[in-house]
Amino acid sequence: MYKDDYFKTPIWSEDKPEFVKSLNKASDKYITATKKIPEGKTYLKQFGDFGRSWHSTPLLQDNDFIDLRNYIGQKSWEFLDHHGFDMPQYQTMFSEMWVQEFSKKGGGHHSAHIHWNQHVSGFYFLKCSDKTSFPIFHEPRTGARATKLKLKPELKGVFHGTELVHFNIKPGVLIIFPGYMEHEFAVDYGKEPFRFIHWNITAIPKGMAKDV
Repeated sequence: MYKDDYFKTPIWSEDKPEFVKSLNKASDKYITATKKIPEGKTYLKQFGDFGRSWHSTPLLQDNDFIDLRNYIGQKSWEFLDHHGFDMPQYQTMFSEMWVQEFSKKGGGHHSAHIHWNQHVSGFYFLKCSDKTSFPIFHEPRTGARATKLKLKPELKGVFHGTELVHFNIKPGVLIIFPGYMEHEFAVDYGKEPFRFIHWNITAIPKGMAKDV
């Protein structure tokens, strides 16, 4: 019997450490500013730096991040081309980009979610280790999740029946995935700093791109 695999979900990752030092420095001011806005000050006064994911203002106009943006933009185009899409007809454009840092005393996390109407999403990790939070991806096929069975206890690795995929990360790791891919971040225990850049990209027809 032929055994074919259909409806695969690609997740690309690579080590890209050359941006870490400069972007840690460039992102410091954004995290500091986020904690100084009235809402941030109120939270810190009530709860301290615990249980929070600090979310920056947009990074798209900051030229300190332009090399990373250019690299991600090209890789996102290649990512969609790998899907079989007719990418010469399209141009990839950033919808948003921001930096996040989890609370220093722990408790930071992100519940499972997707990015609606985004073709590509991704992470670039600036501060992390095997003691920090990490990304978890969920099985994206609703029907498969509704009919899930227990996996064989002796299995190790990722199989067709796997529902969750964990990524081991370190500073400089870049991950690209479809925007429809449900993902979350495990609760961080505050043992070491955890900071990453997050973004969304859409592909639009080249004729429309001139007007955007």
